[in-house]
Amino acid sequence: MDPKFWRYGTIWILIIAAVWLGERTWRGTFFVEPQPRVVAPRADLADSEKTTIALFEQAAPSVVYIFTRVDAPISGFGSSQGRTGAGSGFVWDQAGHMVTNFHVVEGAVRVGVKLDSGRTVPATVIGRSPDHDLAVIRVENMRERLQPITVGASADLKVGQTVFAIGNPFGLDRTLTTGIISALNRRLPTASGREVAGVIQTDAAINPGNSGGPLLDSAGRLIGVNTAIISESGQFAGIGFAVPVDVVNRVVPLLIRDGRVPRAGIGIVVAPEEVNARLGIEGVIVARVAPGTPAARSGLRGLDPQAGKVGDVIVTVGGKTVRTLAEVAAEFEAAGVGREVELGIMREGRRETLRVLVIDLNAP
Repeated sequence: MDPKFWRYGTIWILIIAAVWLGERTWRGTFFVEPQPRVVAPRADLADSEKTTIALFEQAAPSVVYIFTRVDAPISGFGSSQGRTGAGSGFVWDQAGHMVTNFHVVEGAVRVGVKLDSGRTVPATVIGRSPDHDLAVIRVENMRERLQPITVGASADLKVGQTVFAIGNPFGLDRTLTTGIISALNRRLPTASGREVAGVIQTDAAINPGNSGGPLLDSAGRLIGVNTAIISESGQFAGIGFAVPVDVVNRVVPLLIRDGRVPRAGIGIVVAPEEVNARLGIEGVIVARVAPGTPAARSGLRGLDPQAGKVGDVIVTVGGKTVRTLAEVAAEFEAAGVGREVELGIMREGRRETLRVLVIDLNAP
């Protein structure tokens, strides 16, 4: 190959290498910033940012961090070991009442609350409603002036509304997340075997520790109590649920006054919905009638296992069509303890009507 080619090639390689090395030296000498950078001014915050900031600053002082201790027995040793838990809650009134989920304080032998001031104080559980997954605690040794949360309504909510959740996920207190209402009128099973009706579904991030915290609308008003997530891993996966504030606003005063909520019913056990699907029956199948109850006195009939016959099927309560236990329970609650309701039933293929007294199933 021509020696000139190698000579010129070598020269160009050397030139390129010199330029590259020189450029690095030049930048390293003249473009180094040995002092803190000058802070660039920014434009004013966007209106949406200002709104979110104001909402958080208004609501955050009402949100509390709840610590619990549950004593679990140690098998074979006759003693117990402590298991701790944590969740969220919010101030209901200036008397020191706080609202949280029932499952946050379930079985707790000690409860502590971290207030807006940063001080942690002991609290006492004064009311529980497993049917609604709600509980009320009252703080002790209170010196601070508490800021009750602003209460809104849930009956007029719309899918697509912006919502905000404040809580203490994974022990990180005062965390704000935002999203929208992704669905309404969901049903949420509770530890008592009943269901909360009208539950709000949201895509605002809700994780372990958020339970009991407030779900707020864009005006900063309470519209729900964050209570559950759907996730195999136990972490947020895009779907969270909140007990609607209309239920909260009805249940909490009862818990403060009486420590419990009447469980409206008539004394029946209903068959699982799978039985309806298998038999192709619409309505609520009465599986068993408790002796001495209003249901028994009205003549309501349960399943006959020996004959393999379906008993009565409740199809309406107070004139409203019902298909699930949750709908039946909601109508009993709407009627109220001590009042009679009219049941429309299907019995052996015939439509009949019964009047039954609603009682408090939790009454001593």
